[in-house]
Amino acid sequence: MSSTMETATLGGGCFWCVEAIYQDVIGVHKVVSGYAGGTVENPTYQAVCSGTTGHAEVVQIVFDPTVISFEEILFIFWRTHDPTTLNRQGNDVGTQYRSVIFYHDEQQKSIAEHSMAETDASDLWPDPIVTEIAPLPIFYEGEDYHQNYFVENPYQPYCIFVINPKVQKFRKSFRDKLRGEK
Repeated sequence: MSSTMETATLGGGCFWCVEAIYQDVIGVHKVVSGYAGGTVENPTYQAVCSGTTGHAEVVQIVFDPTVISFEEILFIFWRTHDPTTLNRQGNDVGTQYRSVIFYHDEQQKSIAEHSMAETDASDLWPDPIVTEIAPLPIFYEGEDYHQNYFVENPYQPYCIFVINPKVQKFRKSFRDKLRGEK
């Protein structure tokens, strides 16, 4: 493990889905579900779900840039959620489910803007990408019961019917990025 870890903060709908994807990625040291981008200090899950705090459900991904780059983190991001639907992922609707990249420095901002433009110009998505790219204000760690959700609750209906299909599709498409045998 490199002595210099980097952090990416991404929102792609429900944080449980995004967390489950990145927990499988080689070079990812830690994934923490939480909230960012709103106006309320120390928001709760219930407050964020109300759509009144301005926060998005996000994950903070701590990764080793000698193993996986920020560009590769974003390559996965664009392909594991729909960045063309404003404030929505599947049946999850509201600003808390928006597609967002909260950058940590100017280099991440530049990489995110370039990655988005490149992805938007490709034939990956038929509609324009609406992902927000903004500086990270404050990240609030989510409640303990949101951490490691898919692993801890594999038989919960949302995990079975929403998260598991996404994870299986990811594992099939990104075999070269998976840690261990999946």
